[in-house]
Order: sequence, then C-alpha cells, then structure tokens
Amino acid sequence: MKIGFDAKRAFHNFRGLGNYSRDLIASLSRYHTEHSYYLFTPDFNDDRAIHWLDQYNNLNVVRPKDFVSRKFPASWRSFKVAQEAKDLELDIFHGLSHELPQGIEKTGIKTVVTIHDLLFLRFPQNFKWLDRQVYLKKIKYATEVADVVIAICEQTKTDLINYLGCPAEKIRVVYQTCNPRFYSPIPVEKQVATVERYGIHDKFILYVGAIEPNKNTMTLVKAYADLKKSINHKLVIVGNGGKYKKQVESYIHSKGLEDRVIILSNVTNDDLPAFYQRSDLFCFPSFFEGFGIPIIEALFSKTPVITSKGSVFPEAGGPNTIYVDPNNKQELSEQISNVLTNHDLAFEMVEMGRNFVEKFHRRQTAQNLVDLYNSL
Repeated sequence: MKIGFDAKRAFHNFRGLGNYSRDLIASLSRYHTEHSYYLFTPDFNDDRAIHWLDQYNNLNVVRPKDFVSRKFPASWRSFKVAQEAKDLELDIFHGLSHELPQGIEKTGIKTVVTIHDLLFLRFPQNFKWLDRQVYLKKIKYATEVADVVIAICEQTKTDLINYLGCPAEKIRVVYQTCNPRFYSPIPVEKQVATVERYGIHDKFILYVGAIEPNKNTMTLVKAYADLKKSINHKLVIVGNGGKYKKQVESYIHSKGLEDRVIILSNVTNDDLPAFYQRSDLFCFPSFFEGFGIPIIEALFSKTPVITSKGSVFPEAGGPNTIYVDPNNKQELSEQISNVLTNHDLAFEMVEMGRNFVEKFHRRQTAQNLVDLYNSL
C-alpha cells in the first residue's frame, strides 16, 4: 500500500502530538517495510527533525513546491494536499492529529483520522474561544468524512460519541506506544551519571509532564510537602509551563522546599529514560489525559506508578498501578508513603506493570494499525 500522513507535527512539534506522530511512523517504517510511506509537511529546518528523518531510508517527504504554498503552509495543508495525495495515487491518507485536508473525501483515497482527546470541550475554560471554534470545525469535518476514526483510548471513543455524535461503529480504538528508548534497562552507573549532571544526587520521586492546571502538579507538591519529614526522597518535576508554573514555584518557596523540590525544564529526550529508571516512584495525578504516555514510559522503565482514578488512567496503567482521587492530597500522600516503605508492594507493581505494558510495545501497536489499514 501507499500510505500518506499529515506529518506536520512529526517535524514541527517535539511534545505529545509530535511524539505520537514520530513513534507511529517509525514503528511502521521498521516493522512493515512492505508499504510505502509519504509524509506531508511544511518545510522544516529543526536539527531534531532532520536527525529523526535520517534514521529511516524508506520515508518519502512531501513538501509544498510552489512559492505561494511555501509562503502559506497552513493553506497548503488544508486545500492542496488532497490533490497532491491523489496525484501520488495513495491508497490511504491518515491525519495523525485531528485533521484531514479539505476535499480528501472526493479523491477516492481511503481516510483515517486520529483523535487524541476532546479536552477543549471537556475543559473549555482552559482554551481561548477562537481556538475552540477552530478545533471544533476541524475535528467535526475530519470525523464526518473519514472512513475510520481512531481513538487512542476507550475514553476518547466515549467522548467522540457523547460530544460529537460520532457513530460508534466508525470508531476504532488503537492504542499508541512510546519511544523505544524507554524499553531497555540502562546500567546503574549511567543512570547515576546522567541524573547527577542535572544536580540530582539523592533518591527521588518523579513527575514528567507540562506544569499546567490540568496536570494538577500543585496537588502533588502539596502532598509531598505533607510528607517531607517522613521520607528521604526529593521530588523531581521534569517539565515546563507558564503562569501556573510560577504559582507552583511560589508555593515551593513559601514552604521552604527549594532544596527538596527540583523543577527541571532542560532534560533531553535521550536523558529522560535514566530519570524514570533511577526514580523510586512516578507520580502523575493529572485530572484528565488523552492517554497518558508518561505512565507507560514509567511502566516500561520498571518504575511503580501512582496516578488518578477514572478516565483513561486505568487503560494506560493497568491493574497494578495505584489510583487516587486527584483532588485528595492526603490520599496521595498516604499512597506515596505506602509505595516507598512497602518494598514488596513496589516490587509487585514493577514486575506486573512491566508485563502489562508490553501490549503497548511499538511492534504490537504497529501491527494493530496495519490491520486497520488492511481492513480498508
């Protein structure tokens, strides 16, 4: 098959949606070389994107050709890509993040769109009015014209049905993976050397993710503050943010926790696995996620996980993760103490969690995707 992707985020985004795009494309490139892959993207010059592309020799990059398309890449993606996909005689076009090009339904190409979440409808207060209108227009069009809508979890499938009236029979749940850098153990000496380069010399609890209201980082810091005299671990927060991050930093300062709660905004992707593997516990008390990739990164890293009850979290964390009410800092404090002091519990969480997360190995997720393509 000749399969095309709206791959803008693979080359221009280096967080969640970009990681999803790169991991999906890389998995197909490695495990299903019988197909041809075409990546539609505006011009790019980021060294990270160039390095990623250089690792694969069976990917065809399609960029805007004429001056106007290069000058206005958003217009090219929306209004010209469909015709270029038809000219290439693609069998399938897959929009990797909520969008499909206008007119794609008239080309005879089978279409798939991935919907990660509907956070802008669940939490409209966190999004600007204009952004919500744009998101809604794009997602409604994509889900209406696509032959198959991929939901990255059962929770997103339910939201598509309840918020947009998307027919259930049109939706397939296809789980995502994480980067394979998290699959393999790192020698202890390298773990230690890596985290020490960032000034971490003690045992620690880890959080990875944006520092923003929906991620509920403040509750984690408050729960840790209640525990500071009873545990020897520091709290390491890997992520960045804006106004909310300043609020978290202000609270840390007010409690005199500057030497025990460390916020790192410069950890590279290559160094991140060492943080997971070196930590004794991963805490992720988010209110809502499209999927929660950091959870499976931690499970692949053989690190016990505490996350939130409900929503998508049990799908990502499995039966041996501990789930707490994200609004209850006392419950979170108690479970942190429980895992750090009960070594048998922690060992069971690690071993069973690693067995569970194998279902998200990129070999399996790539096969699930190809099976879907074949069904079309």
